[in-house]
Amino acid sequence: MHTAVPKWALILGLVAPIASVHAYGEQSGGKTTTNKQGHNAYSMPASNLPMSARLDFSVGNSFFRNPWVEAPASTDARDGLGPLFNTNGCQNCHIKDGRGHPPEEGEEQAVSMLVRLSIPALTLEQKKELIQSGNLPEPTYGGQLQDFSITNATPEGSIVIDYTKVVETFSDGHQVELRKPHLRIEQLNYGPMHPDVEMSARVAPPMIGLGLLEAIPEATLLAWQDMDDENGDGISGTLNQVWDIEQQATVIGRFGWKAGMPSLMQQNAGAFNGDLGLTSRLFPSENCSAKQSVCTDLPHGGTPEVSDKILDFVEFYSQHLAVPARRNVDNPSVKLGQTLFQSSGCESCHKVNVKTAKIADRPALSKQTIHPYTDLLLHDMGEGLADHRSEFIANGREWRTAPLWGIGYTQEVNQHTYFLHDGRARNLMEAVLWHGGEAEASKQTVLAFSERERAALIDFLSSL
Repeated sequence: MHTAVPKWALILGLVAPIASVHAYGEQSGGKTTTNKQGHNAYSMPASNLPMSARLDFSVGNSFFRNPWVEAPASTDARDGLGPLFNTNGCQNCHIKDGRGHPPEEGEEQAVSMLVRLSIPALTLEQKKELIQSGNLPEPTYGGQLQDFSITNATPEGSIVIDYTKVVETFSDGHQVELRKPHLRIEQLNYGPMHPDVEMSARVAPPMIGLGLLEAIPEATLLAWQDMDDENGDGISGTLNQVWDIEQQATVIGRFGWKAGMPSLMQQNAGAFNGDLGLTSRLFPSENCSAKQSVCTDLPHGGTPEVSDKILDFVEFYSQHLAVPARRNVDNPSVKLGQTLFQSSGCESCHKVNVKTAKIADRPALSKQTIHPYTDLLLHDMGEGLADHRSEFIANGREWRTAPLWGIGYTQEVNQHTYFLHDGRARNLMEAVLWHGGEAEASKQTVLAFSERERAALIDFLSSL
C-alpha cells in the first residue's frame, strides 16, 4: 500500500516525484561512474579520483590482485598465507573485481565460493558471545571451512553441491526450471563436525561502488528501516546490528550477504583472516580452532602478517572501484522494463536514488547522487532462499538487499551469469523467481507478465 502524495508537497519540493528513466540517468555512481566496458568494467578507479590519489589506488590493487605466499619467503610483505585458507589472493574469488560462482561441473574445488559454519547458541553464556561474534563457530572447523592448505598442512575438507529441480510456471504457461542447491562437506580431515552444524554457501560479490555504499548517511538508512511494517506495504526492512572491532561497539551493518560487517576496513581484514589465513591488528589470531595445532606448528609471516599500511591501501582501493555506466537507457524495452520494475514493487527494497554524505578524507565519494538499487536492509526472503543460519540479528531467512548496479556487465566481466548468495540462479530471471517472503507479492506480479514484459524486465536489469 502506498499513500498518495499531495500535489502541493511535490510543488514545494518536500517529496521527490517518481523518477523517470532519465532522472535515474546513466551515471549510477554519480561522478565516480566509469564508462569502461568489457572484461575490465569493474576494475576502474572512480572517474573523479584525482591523479594524485591514483597511486594509492594502484598500490591497493596490487595487494588485492597478487598472490600471497607461505612463510618464510623473500617477499616478506606478502608472506604468511594459511596454513589453512580458501584462496591465495583476493582476485581469485572476486574475479576481475566481480562475482564468484559455485563449482562448475567437473571442478574439484570451489575456488570463488566459501562455506560459513556455526552452531546454535543455546546457553546464556553462548548467547552473550553473539553480541561480538554474530554466531558461534563450529568447535573444530571454526566459522568457515578452509578447503586449501600450504605444503605441510592438510585442507579441512572439500565442498560438494548437488542440485534438485524446482519449476516455476508463469500465468501464460511458460515454465522456468530452477535449481535448488544441497550442500555437503566431504573428506573432513580434522574429525567430525558438530551434529548441529549450520552451513551456508557464499559466492564472492562484486567489489564495485562499495565506498559509495559506505558513504550513505546512517540517518538515511534509519529512515528506510521499517521493522514493524508501519506503512503496511508488506516490507519490513531491518538494519543488522553488528560489532565494530575498532570502535568496540555495536553499530549498523552494511557489508556481506547478511550485512554482518560494519565497514570496508573490517570486511577486508576479516577476508584476509578467514579467506587467506592472514592476521592483522583487527584479527590478530590465526584462523585455526583450538582443536587444530597446525597454526602453531608451522611458520607464520610476522605479527601481524598484514600491516596497517597494507590494510589502508586495500581499503582505499576497495572504496574507489567505480560502478560502470548504464547502457541502452533509451531503448523502449528497457523503459518498459523499468516501469514494470517500479510497478511490481521491486524498488521497495532495491532503492534507486540516494545521496552520499560529505566525507572529509574521501572527497571523490562525497555528496554523490547515486543509484545503487539497494537499501542495505535485511529482508525475509522466504523459505526457498533460507540458509537457517543467523548472523548477529539477521535470522536464517533474512538477507541484505543486493545492489543491482553494474549487474548487466556480469557476463562480459566474469564469463557467467550466476546470481544470489550461493550462485544457484543461472540468469537474472531465475534470480527474480527465487524471491519469496517479503518479495512474494512482487514475484507473483512477475509470474503474471507476458513474454514481452518478461523480456523487458530482463532488458532493464541488463541495462544497469
